[in-house]
Amino acid sequence: MCLIVLAWRPGHAQPLLLAANRDEFYARPSQPLGEWPDAPGLFAGRDLEAGGTWLGIGPGGRFAALTNIRDPGQAAGARSRGKLPVDFLRGELSALDFLQRLEGQCGQYSGFNLLCGDAQQLCHFSSLERRARVLPGGIYGLSNAGLDTPWPKLQRAKAALAARLHDPRPDRLLELLADPTQAADSQLPQTGIGLAGERLLSSVFIASPSYGTRASSVLIVNAEGNRLLIERSFGSNGSYLGEVRLECGVADACTL
Repeated sequence: MCLIVLAWRPGHAQPLLLAANRDEFYARPSQPLGEWPDAPGLFAGRDLEAGGTWLGIGPGGRFAALTNIRDPGQAAGARSRGKLPVDFLRGELSALDFLQRLEGQCGQYSGFNLLCGDAQQLCHFSSLERRARVLPGGIYGLSNAGLDTPWPKLQRAKAALAARLHDPRPDRLLELLADPTQAADSQLPQTGIGLAGERLLSSVFIASPSYGTRASSVLIVNAEGNRLLIERSFGSNGSYLGEVRLECGVADACTL
């Protein structure tokens, strides 16, 4: 993932609303949202190059989502960070316990943010801070820096989510993920990829011949534990490829 915005509202009729875009090279092979044959009950897209995922849900109301830290100078990690959401979704540790175990291991991975949660708790881990923390209720955003780093695209997406909280239908959440507006040059972060790169990556939805938004995902969880996960897939220059809709009931009975 390269952009995640979410509203975490414990005690609300819809405690979790999440909207996220995965940006990647179109040539990198991946599978869309589905149940993993080797991990029954785990539903996620799959990176076929490294074997991990960027966002998924699992048994017991578990979910996880990952963003990379943009730093061209960082050393490549020995292990794939895309495996981290999978390990949490397949395991039994609480979100906080799982992330606390990473505090001494995150040097094995290239930079990342990881969100883990279930019906009771939402937690965040940043390899920049090397610590796990439980998040109180609120609206949060992640891109390719720290939590709530005020990049223009993230501020736009968070504001769009806040404006939709009174009517958070899936199509309205997907709509905010389709925003192609690029930031003004004066607002661009400087992450070491050059002006043209910063411009391209400054929009919520990215489209180009070789790199862009590959998937837009919306996760809605209600107080009873029912979950709706929708993923739209895109190809070169933002061409629409299809949609997968997953609904899971209280007893983890899921239908695609």
